[in-house]
Amino acid sequence: MSVIRALLLSIGAIVSGCSGNQSALAPNGAPAIHVEHLIIWIIAVCTVVWILVMVSLGVALWRKRRVETQGRTTERRLAMTVSAAVTATVAIVAAMTIASFYTTRSIGVPGKAALTITVRAQQWWWQVIYASSDGAPGFQTANEIHIPVGEDVRLELESADVIHSFWVPSLAGKQDLVPGRANSLLLRAEKPGVYRGQCAEFCGLQHSHMAVMVVAEAQVDYASWVAAQRADAIAPADPAVASGQSAFMAKPCAACHTIRGTSANGTTGPDLTHVGSRQTIAAGLLETTRGSLAAWIVDPQTLKPGNNMPMVPLTSIELRNISAYMESLK
Repeated sequence: MSVIRALLLSIGAIVSGCSGNQSALAPNGAPAIHVEHLIIWIIAVCTVVWILVMVSLGVALWRKRRVETQGRTTERRLAMTVSAAVTATVAIVAAMTIASFYTTRSIGVPGKAALTITVRAQQWWWQVIYASSDGAPGFQTANEIHIPVGEDVRLELESADVIHSFWVPSLAGKQDLVPGRANSLLLRAEKPGVYRGQCAEFCGLQHSHMAVMVVAEAQVDYASWVAAQRADAIAPADPAVASGQSAFMAKPCAACHTIRGTSANGTTGPDLTHVGSRQTIAAGLLETTRGSLAAWIVDPQTLKPGNNMPMVPLTSIELRNISAYMESLK
């Protein structure tokens, strides 16, 4: 068991390093740790079974080359061997079933959690809704979920269109998001970090470009982030940024997106109030830089064909100023 665990952890470290901390073999949350233990146990049992089968096959081949005396004794021995193999198979399958059942119970969603977040899947991005609490207003973000370390977080999962599947392998197992049905998932991080997730159910053309980032941070940092997210967008002071805001409001952008503190109140696309503070845009497709913002604004269909954002005709000056405005929304 320890050898298998060491091997899996080595593989997990390699995979995690290559994929932005996205590996079921590098768990950092209680639900993911329970799943890892189940994986290790099943692999260990299957390894033992495989070795026994190979040894039995080798013995059978070796004995076949010897002069055999046929008779009732041989038949009785074969019958006993087959019976023992069938009994062992039933016992192993039963043990795996029981282990899976108790693992599923151990990662069940508690009735009460420190934090409840609604995650609504869209084609092809994640709408994240933080409800109001203690009189403070709620807010929305997109493709990025912040949670406090060491706290149980309940995710209320919804879908606006087709079946999606939420999976952040380093923190929890998979859970489907089904239109018309509310599912939930327990999320818990034991140490700070950025954990990458992915839609794990084929949901259309851009299924592979539907990532989500879970940022686990200390309680103090999380509280600061929440306070910043609840605030409206700051009015631009730079003339170029102010010109970008005016261009944004004059174009169809404001009809699809919300920027709190302005007249933009669209609900079709992601809330952009603090888009400049997010690590990525377009559901993990690009890092949030002024250049990537400009590239996405000018031609979203080339970067992510089939998404619902139309191409909006802009002059070079308008594009430069709007991308500056987007970057300023921290």
